[in-house]
Amino acid sequence: MTFPVIGVVGGGQLARMMAPEALNLGFELRILAEGPDVSAARSVADAPVGDYKDLATLREFARGVDVLTFDHEHVPNEHLQALIAEGVNVQPRPAALIHAQDKLVMRAAIEELGLPNPAWAAVETVEELVAFGEKTGWPIVLKTPRGGYDGKGVRMIDDESEAREAADWFGNGALLAEDKVAFTRELSALVARTPSGDSKAWDVVHTIQVDGVCDEVIAPAQDISPEVAHAAEAAALKIANAFGVTGVMAAELFETPGVGAGFVINELAMRPHNTGHWTMNGSITSQFEQHLRAVLDLPLGATDALAEITVMKNYLGGDNQDLFSAFRAALAAEPRVKVHAYGKSVRPGRKIGHVNVISEPGESAESLRARANAVATMIRDGVPATTAASTEGQK
Repeated sequence: MTFPVIGVVGGGQLARMMAPEALNLGFELRILAEGPDVSAARSVADAPVGDYKDLATLREFARGVDVLTFDHEHVPNEHLQALIAEGVNVQPRPAALIHAQDKLVMRAAIEELGLPNPAWAAVETVEELVAFGEKTGWPIVLKTPRGGYDGKGVRMIDDESEAREAADWFGNGALLAEDKVAFTRELSALVARTPSGDSKAWDVVHTIQVDGVCDEVIAPAQDISPEVAHAAEAAALKIANAFGVTGVMAAELFETPGVGAGFVINELAMRPHNTGHWTMNGSITSQFEQHLRAVLDLPLGATDALAEITVMKNYLGGDNQDLFSAFRAALAAEPRVKVHAYGKSVRPGRKIGHVNVISEPGESAESLRARANAVATMIRDGVPATTAASTEGQK
């Protein structure tokens, strides 16, 4: 009996978190790593280092894999087309992936599907940007169509003078201008789809962003109307099916109570996503297992929640360089909190891990948030010697 070999382009934490799920299912996971010390490189036996922008490197990496999938969306689309022409099983296909790679393509496609978009336009000059702002009303948002993530490639424009100060952004093709949506909170609708068209969704979640980076997730979103939750889930499934998505896809949304459908679509990600990390401990099937099932066209797993509420909290690089030194106190303080470390060197603001905690009967989201934040803070900032010593005798 032979089990499949899955090749993952990119050695970040998403590829790292696919590894234990592949091991449990008996699959072999290979990683095309950006360098020998990237997050996923030490999580699998086979992690060659190579440039994902080089077709020859991709071609060599794809030899012998049953399916090629991704840790990120930055592989050149034309390279993927070339691999498919040579018989490589690429999932998701580049025709779907382009909607996560290019925000202008995404906006046009979302509009064609009749799903909630903010007002938007492709702008190639400052004058076109100013005209859009005057037509839509200030403030507006300016985005680079490609390459942006975690708030990078995004610029808030409050008035005409700020629009003219953005002149240095122009000159390399059209940019995306959007109305700055008045929203109450951010949501995420996470779904998975197989090449055969089987699809499943998890609960719509509330995501809390800090400086453009996902900081916390509350699953499911609390106090959301059933109609909005259902419509958001249906929209994400419609996108996945219309675009032919394979694997996990996250639709990031702005909630707009009382306006239109109650939400507008912000961005798409066609891979496991930060807003789905809660599924590792809070769902019957994690997003990472589901992604592997999906790209292999296997039956999808159940997406039922394991508890009434799950909270995920990211921790970024801070003052503590020796993360493990804080583990004894952190784990003793909150034995029900699950810690996931990414094996990265610590840099200020860098995503280096997250924690999950699921509720006990009747426990509130705020209680869970406090517990998750306490553990994440201990790991990020380090634990004073007196605190660490006080936990030595705890069980």
